[in-house]
Amino acid sequence: MKQIFTFLAAVVLTATTQAQVGVGTTTPDASAALDITSTTKGLLIPRMTAAQRDAIASPAVGLVIFNTTTNCLNFYGGSWIEACGSGAYPSDAVFCASGVTAVVDVINPTTGKIWMDRNLGATQAATSSTDASSYGDLYQWGRRSDGHQCSTSPTTATLSSVDRPVHGNFILTPNAPFDWRSPQNDNLWQGVNGENNPCPSGYRIPTGAELDAERVSWSPQNNSTGAFASPLKLPMAGFRNRANGSLYDNGSYGYYWSSMVSSTNLYGVASLVSEILNFSNSNALMEGQIRANGFSVRCIKD
Repeated sequence: MKQIFTFLAAVVLTATTQAQVGVGTTTPDASAALDITSTTKGLLIPRMTAAQRDAIASPAVGLVIFNTTTNCLNFYGGSWIEACGSGAYPSDAVFCASGVTAVVDVINPTTGKIWMDRNLGATQAATSSTDASSYGDLYQWGRRSDGHQCSTSPTTATLSSVDRPVHGNFILTPNAPFDWRSPQNDNLWQGVNGENNPCPSGYRIPTGAELDAERVSWSPQNNSTGAFASPLKLPMAGFRNRANGSLYDNGSYGYYWSSMVSSTNLYGVASLVSEILNFSNSNALMEGQIRANGFSVRCIKD
């Protein structure tokens, strides 16, 4: 008991005389209001579920908690932001109203690949094929997270001549070659260090072969049922149309970008397109699709 009173007295004395608190030290660093020194123990902060976190009334900017739903540190900066080790996003990333996507890993034991457990922009892993909270954002192929991926972002009919448009508008392309960039660039989204990779550090856009391997692992349910039953729990988020910017097929189809490019004939025009995984209630397949369409992104661990 005497030791406890001695410790408390030391803390009070330090706080009173220096406007600082030292735990494990009588000389807290001059830059710290609280200096905890230990080589055998850590700092344990409040732990709570995401629902409990969201119930905090008027959280202060800088408030920190440990989210037991996602097993991540969360801090409040106007909205709750996840901090999950290697899950740092590009410093210039623009996030939609849903905020920063939590980085939670899931592994498919059949393919041996590790993925994020939700689409970029989703607030949760899917609870069904038609779970709107799991749909996430819709990216034009090869673009970074500049705001265009938000379903309510404004549109423009002016194509971009650079890899990084100076705006976050969804670029409409009613004419061939149906790409938001002119001239086309086939070298975007290539690998973890690829130009415009929107995934958090350590993650990248999957190749067509990696997406197809996931699809094959659904056998014999080669459709949306298999997609949701898989460890990835892929929902049918639909897409954003490259011609008018409207949303289509929500809850009916899933379209997921790969990093691969290919050549195909679309609308009677030979086009350089990119591969996607496409599935519905009746079927699933890999196909080439127009890069200016807005499709879902699921990141794979490198």
